[in-house]
Amino acid sequence: MADSMSNVGPTDSASAGRSAPALDDVGYRILSELRENGRLSMAALAERVGISRANAYSRVEALMDGGVITGFSAIVDHAKAGLSIGAHVFVTVHPQSWPSFRERVLAMPEVEYCAVTTGEHDAMLMIRATDVSGVHDFSTGVIAQLAEVRTVVSVVILDEVVRRPFILPADIPARAPAEQLGMTRWTPSPGAREPLPPR
Repeated sequence: MADSMSNVGPTDSASAGRSAPALDDVGYRILSELRENGRLSMAALAERVGISRANAYSRVEALMDGGVITGFSAIVDHAKAGLSIGAHVFVTVHPQSWPSFRERVLAMPEVEYCAVTTGEHDAMLMIRATDVSGVHDFSTGVIAQLAEVRTVVSVVILDEVVRRPFILPADIPARAPAEQLGMTRWTPSPGAREPLPPR
């Protein structure tokens, strides 16, 4: 690895599958520093964390080999890069269609993020477009046309208030337990949804 980590790409699949090293305070401080500036040199990282350069190098290598750090990349302002519109696309998928649905989504360059969810819908896609018509074209002309998909709901994003690269356990404040339940709303599944096949 070079002294600067600016050109480090994602780890390969073999590395990502290895056992992650146990994270101690130094490990978390390394992650915190790299979150603020992923282009820190090893010398600068070592100085900020309070360890030797050799230790910093070996620690980062271990975090990458263990799959804790999966890569380094630039953070881009989407609007300034020409993609001024973002949208969440909520999708309901036909049961037994998940393998092919996943493969199709992985091949879609507009999709920045996709997650399987609980609630009324089965998956949420984050997409980017140059204008609102691009969101419409993707929702009705791409996703809704898939045989695996039952329903599609698109929500245009007006403003992204918070977008962090990742959070760490120390970021989560201690809070007193809620006095009563009922603060979270769980959306029941539609009655018409087919049951999932037995495993």
